[in-house]
Order: sequence, then C-alpha cells, then structure tokens
Amino acid sequence: MNMPRLEDYLHENGVPFRTTHHQRAITAQEVAAEAHIRGREMAKPVMVMLDEQLVMVVLPADERLHLGRLRQATGASEARLASEWEFMHRFPECETGAMPPFGNLYGLRVLVADSLAEDETIAFNAGNHTDLMIIAYRDFRRLVRPEMVSLHGPH
Repeated sequence: MNMPRLEDYLHENGVPFRTTHHQRAITAQEVAAEAHIRGREMAKPVMVMLDEQLVMVVLPADERLHLGRLRQATGASEARLASEWEFMHRFPECETGAMPPFGNLYGLRVLVADSLAEDETIAFNAGNHTDLMIIAYRDFRRLVRPEMVSLHGPH
C-alpha cells in the first residue's frame, strides 16, 4: 500500500485503521467478496459532475447511484458520471478507480449516502486494487465532514 497522504492524515488525527490485502479485484462488489466483507460496509466513491463541478459521491458497494435521485437530493440541474480523464489527475498516487473516499484530501466536495452510516465500520480501497483500509464510520465522518444525502425513493 502506498497512500502516505492518507496514512499520515489518519495518524495525525489519531484515527486507528486496519489494512488488509486481497486478490486483485476491480469493482467494489468484487473487492468486498475477495475481502470477505459485506457490500454495504464497502465504501465506493463515484465521481460525478454536478452542474459541471467535480464531486465525489460515496455509497455502499451494494448500491447503485441513481443520478436522478442525486440531482433531486442536491438541487443540481445537471448530474452525470465523470469520465476518467476528468478526475484521474486529482489522484496521482492511486490506480484508476481505486481512490479512497477522502475527497477532502484532494480538494473535492464529498457527498455520502446516508445508508453508508448504518454500519460502525467502513472499508475502502487504499489507492490500489489489492489493499483495503478499514476505519470506524464515525472517524470517516469526523475527518471528511461529508454532506449526507438520501439517495432512496422515487426518481
């Protein structure tokens, strides 16, 4: 694992974390299966353009992001998935699609699905497709200060 920015941030803020190694997996659901954790405990960052502003939306791996619900929850007039070229430069130390849900460390607004708060711990990619970090959800909320959004309900 090579995430010194994140590890230093967690150490500086007194946040205990655990790391675990697993077979290479790309999707958040595959990672959860490889690491033997439930999909709802695996935090999946999805990069979205809200009114042409790059935003990180974090949700459980076993949920799909509904752009209509996101637009409604945020009051945005436009919401679309960001393309890799729109965000990869923001995460230079991360493999494509393996960034941790700490958008605040990269100057990004972070929205989190309220359903992610249902478990005491969350797991997330540690910058690559073979390592996970696990921390208490309350520590994630304290450090990232994400905006909670409800992504359930009608489109």
